[in-house]
Amino acid sequence: MNIALIGYGKMGKAIEEIAIERGHKISCIVNSKNTIEDADFSNTDVAIEFSKPELATKHIIHCLNNSIPIIVGTTAWHHEIETIKTICSEENGAILYSSNFSLGVNIFFEINKKLAELLNNHSEYKAEIEEIHHVHKLDAPSGTAIEIAKGIIRYNQNYDDWKCEIGKLPTVSEHEVAIIAKREPEVPGTHTVTYSSEIDTISMSHIAHNRKGFALGSVISAEWIKDKKGIFTMSNILNS
Repeated sequence: MNIALIGYGKMGKAIEEIAIERGHKISCIVNSKNTIEDADFSNTDVAIEFSKPELATKHIIHCLNNSIPIIVGTTAWHHEIETIKTICSEENGAILYSSNFSLGVNIFFEINKKLAELLNNHSEYKAEIEEIHHVHKLDAPSGTAIEIAKGIIRYNQNYDDWKCEIGKLPTVSEHEVAIIAKREPEVPGTHTVTYSSEIDTISMSHIAHNRKGFALGSVISAEWIKDKKGIFTMSNILNS
């Protein structure tokens, strides 16, 4: 399969390595020196996008308009998802997006939902989320932390919103999930969900040791989406 890389930072290079290991070819690379408008996608089967939030929507639209399935790992653009859904439908295109392409994290998402459901009738347990990433990460909280919070809110009626602060736990209302976002040197990503009561604490964590899990998940997604049409997430892969 011929894969275009949109974004060629540390993640892009990790994806390139995994893709080649799995027998694929890199058809083109989009970066600051070769923009999306200048790139040659004529020999591309699928694109993998890990760039910047302010560029992601433009990249997605370009690929959809040119009948190129796209895997999107950039976060903080999802406020434009309805526009993307409309274009994807009009162009009969394909997009798979996720806040985190690690297979382990997506399993963590499912466990998080189940735990939230189990504690639905136990309001004495208060939920908190801690996320730690490298200092170069542009968004806070992470898209993964937001996805975790959404899972709690959906499956536990005691919560209807979340609130985040950087470096410290925010003061929250009774129905808000508190998120603390930390930025430390060279941390690929750590996410911890904690439910605390006066009696005890329940805690679970996912700790990424490197970027390989994210890269592998994105390449697996590219393999999966080939010849499909529609809008997908990692849950479609896990349940297929």
